[in-house]
Amino acid sequence: MPRADFYLIAKPRFSEQPLLLVCELARKAFAAQQPTLILTRDFEQAEALDELLWSFDDDTYIPHQLAGDDDDTHTAVLIAPPGVDTPARPLIINLREQCPQSYGERVLEVVAANPEEREGSRVRWREYQRLGFEVNKHDM
Repeated sequence: MPRADFYLIAKPRFSEQPLLLVCELARKAFAAQQPTLILTRDFEQAEALDELLWSFDDDTYIPHQLAGDDDDTHTAVLIAPPGVDTPARPLIINLREQCPQSYGERVLEVVAANPEEREGSRVRWREYQRLGFEVNKHDM
């Protein structure tokens, strides 16, 4: 059964910069050798995340790149802005307002602290349940 985990941001460290939590999740996935696909809301968010993955931790290198390159099948973490088609991977981190069209074993949803984000996450939560996912919530 596929799983969807919702990470609800509460801590100031993450609420000021939600993409830091995405980096932490990508680091865990890389350590567990899980190929990861990050679906961003737009190209600006993809670029910001690409930059942050280089700099958020001086002691950790997470191989990553923006999707769309011919050689992106071997990169541990792929960042995909809308409009770039990439095959699903075992782990997807979804930053978009809708559920992914295709998915692997697990989807992680990072939800910011503001009310609009929370409302959208409730819609996705119900959609995952409808699709037969095991759904979990984590307060961060």
